[in-house]
Amino acid sequence: MRTILCYGDSNTHGTKPLTELGQFARYDPDDRWPDVMARALGPQHGVISEGLPGRTTVHDDPVEGGMRNGLTVLPAILHSHTPIDLMVLMLGTNDLKHRFSVTAFEIVRSVERLVMATKAEGVVEDILIVAPAPVREAGVLADVFVGAEQRQTGLTEHLLAAAERQGCGFAAAGQSVAVSPVDGVHWEAAAHQAFGAVMARTIKERLA
Repeated sequence: MRTILCYGDSNTHGTKPLTELGQFARYDPDDRWPDVMARALGPQHGVISEGLPGRTTVHDDPVEGGMRNGLTVLPAILHSHTPIDLMVLMLGTNDLKHRFSVTAFEIVRSVERLVMATKAEGVVEDILIVAPAPVREAGVLADVFVGAEQRQTGLTEHLLAAAERQGCGFAAAGQSVAVSPVDGVHWEAAAHQAFGAVMARTIKERLA
């Protein structure tokens, strides 16, 4: 049995596009990409979905709270599921919120910090960094992510360079899916299906 940990935010959690602030809904397991991926990989792979809406790379959220700092909770999560053959790390979208005021390069440095912290725990064999699908300033989240389209410039390219520096695998979600025009951040069910299939192929190659 190969253990795969998917560490991410609301798009790993399976949050549906928002039509009203504060009103969250989640897709059924059949329509969440980690579960789609798990079915494609088969029973010889154990897929663990650790997605938290609002999770950042290394930032405490002064507005939403709720232990959303991905670095703070990471060691406990890793040791809860040890040993882990592969961690799929897809974070950075929430860092683009206006309240954090960070650049794409700074987000990537934060992702690298997560990678180094993961390696330091000694319970993960391999890491695959996924560049999030680019956000749009749209719908009820437009004000939350104001300026994000500009700030995310270069994010995918910087993440690829970071993956190469750290000896990690790399995938770009934006090559397979796009965010929903409803809120500019979350994915439609069809995108989850497509990304789950792509990631299953990517991980089979990585673990071969």
